[in-house]
Amino acid sequence: MYLLHHLLTPGTVKRWFARFLERHERLCTAFTQAEKQVKGSAFGCRMCGQCALPATGYACPMTCPKQLRNGPCGGVLATGACEVYPDTQCVWVTAYERAEQEGRVSDLTLLQRPIDHREWGKSSWVNYWQGRDADLWTTDDGLTRTHLVLTDLRLVAGGPKA
Repeated sequence: MYLLHHLLTPGTVKRWFARFLERHERLCTAFTQAEKQVKGSAFGCRMCGQCALPATGYACPMTCPKQLRNGPCGGVLATGACEVYPDTQCVWVTAYERAEQEGRVSDLTLLQRPIDHREWGKSSWVNYWQGRDADLWTTDDGLTRTHLVLTDLRLVAGGPKA
């Protein structure tokens, strides 16, 4: 699965192809439909347009009924089943199993940023090749540094300096 990511790595030709597709709506639509078929059958892709597969063990987090992109909800049953659909395995259990098999469990600690819902139904491959999703996840777990938002709120509220 991780080999697929290497095959799709952006380069000059892929960037040119992405720009070409975006200038030709019918071709882009056909390309997007082909991507949907491939990723849908292989990974359960929901076509959010901002693919997290490389950081989630190639298990689409958007298949979670709660669409959680940063790990399980806490309602995972002891069997590994989803609390909403108990007859299916939690997508995060699948993600862990796949990442563990490839020696990539640390990928699951990367903090996924919220998606831009305007991208639903668009090609994530085109977005990837154009560099639009370069910041979809952090380089760490988000716990190892002071968050500026909290610091800024303290300053605005007149609270103690960070």
